[in-house]
Amino acid sequence: MDRIDVMLEEFFAPEAPRDLASRLLGGSRAKRVDLEALADRFRIEATERGVARLRPGRGVHGASARARVHAERARRELREYLAGRRTFFTVAVDLGGVADFQARVLAEASRVPFGEVDSYAALARRVGHPRAARAVGNALGANPVPVIVPCHRIIRGDGTWGHYAFGGEMKTQLLRLERSTPALIGCTSTRIVCRRGCAHEQRVAEMNRVVFASVDDAASVGYRSCRVCRPSPA
Repeated sequence: MDRIDVMLEEFFAPEAPRDLASRLLGGSRAKRVDLEALADRFRIEATERGVARLRPGRGVHGASARARVHAERARRELREYLAGRRTFFTVAVDLGGVADFQARVLAEASRVPFGEVDSYAALARRVGHPRAARAVGNALGANPVPVIVPCHRIIRGDGTWGHYAFGGEMKTQLLRLERSTPALIGCTSTRIVCRRGCAHEQRVAEMNRVVFASVDDAASVGYRSCRVCRPSPA
């Protein structure tokens, strides 16, 4: 086990040192390449239904060929996301092992769009427990598939980060990555707009690429939404 593996073990511990994320990411000099490198430092476990756990370690693990396909897909999409080449995950997730309340909280967190944030209190209201912001935070803190289920997009109502199992610096890096990554890419030859990471978007030549702030902006100049990745209007 090398230095970064040891640090990742600490990183996922219930009481991670406050400066661990800074050490892991290289402090203020952290760049996307550092985030992308982390994709190969996680153990991804999957069932036949989808990815069930992401934790420190190495390799992909599943009891069947189908499960391993899910795990390999998660690794590939995680690497693309951390490199700024993907804005959404298509790999199936298996949350069958979590309690009903946590499953509802994680489902709501998954609906927060790429590059945006929401509050613990707002999630509490949407799951039908408006006074349960703390319980929502605990449910997000126990997220078995972080990043893929984007609990980092949930912050306090006053705009501060709140607790994040990976540390405040890591949360900052993920949100900064999302704010600096174009979510929608249009193709000037087909007049189709895709979410970043869509198979069609990945085939668009550089000279034909155009960035849009929203689906409505794209529609206003004659672009239509991709039928595969289905970008949604704001």
